[in-house]
Amino acid sequence: MDEVSPDFIVSPKIHLISASGWNEYELLDSGNGRKLERYGKYLLDRPEPEALWMKALPEKTWQNADAVYNLGNGLNSGSWQIKSQIPTQWYISYRNLKFLLQLSSSRHIGVFPEQAVQWDWISEKISHAQNPIKVLNLFGYTAIASLAAAQEGAKVTHVDASNKAILWAKQNQQAAHLSDAPIRWILDDALKFIQREVRRGSNYDGIILDPPKFGRGPKGEVWDFYKLFPQLMEICRQVLNPNPLFIVLTAYAVKASALTLYYSVDQMMSGYRGEVSAGETVLVEKSAGRMISTAMYVRWNAL
Repeated sequence: MDEVSPDFIVSPKIHLISASGWNEYELLDSGNGRKLERYGKYLLDRPEPEALWMKALPEKTWQNADAVYNLGNGLNSGSWQIKSQIPTQWYISYRNLKFLLQLSSSRHIGVFPEQAVQWDWISEKISHAQNPIKVLNLFGYTAIASLAAAQEGAKVTHVDASNKAILWAKQNQQAAHLSDAPIRWILDDALKFIQREVRRGSNYDGIILDPPKFGRGPKGEVWDFYKLFPQLMEICRQVLNPNPLFIVLTAYAVKASALTLYYSVDQMMSGYRGEVSAGETVLVEKSAGRMISTAMYVRWNAL
């Protein structure tokens, strides 16, 4: 008998999730490799390689942008063209969190708005926990996820390899009126830090991971997602409490799929009683309702 290939493969469901709690952010339009966004009262025009379609709003609307980021000749080079009296720094809020945005040499301004859906999820898990929660945030950037966890009473260890990011994160802590929250700020290479945590016998109830494709630690340590990610996941398992609460992993700009991350976390959490979900975080346009996929994610939560 000839072998018959199945028409359908039973696989994990891939979800598209987006934040719905924003008042001070909107994706107004996108197209032609750009996106037009509102952050507070300011409009920014930035590159968006996912937006391969045509713009929905007239060019006149795009010309109202307060600042435009233009790419340079190099892969990560570029500069801002300031078109109004927009300040180099300003604050916006999400729910009860307030944080600093700023224009610098990078196209990034200190927040990834699509991650608000993860902040809400983290907050919910911690708020419903029966016991005090310890959270580890690796590659923590400007700490909005850390602040979301701390706001619900968690003790947070926040790790980032950039001193600039740590200083920015502390400014966000002040802005959010969480100066007394138990947040431990660690300037270190993520992999080296968690290896030391294993040796110290430290443990955590929740882990937040946002590893970049490539990066360098404060002492020149090299992070390469494809080479070191499996090792990172293995070590993260070793610092989990016997009854962990959650894992949330996000990955940007890597040549992998949500399935790749799903199976990695599913393997990492084998033996624990919980469920895994995976998918993509998206921004939804106000103009035409199109979705821009921004990152892949995986969540594990205890049952």
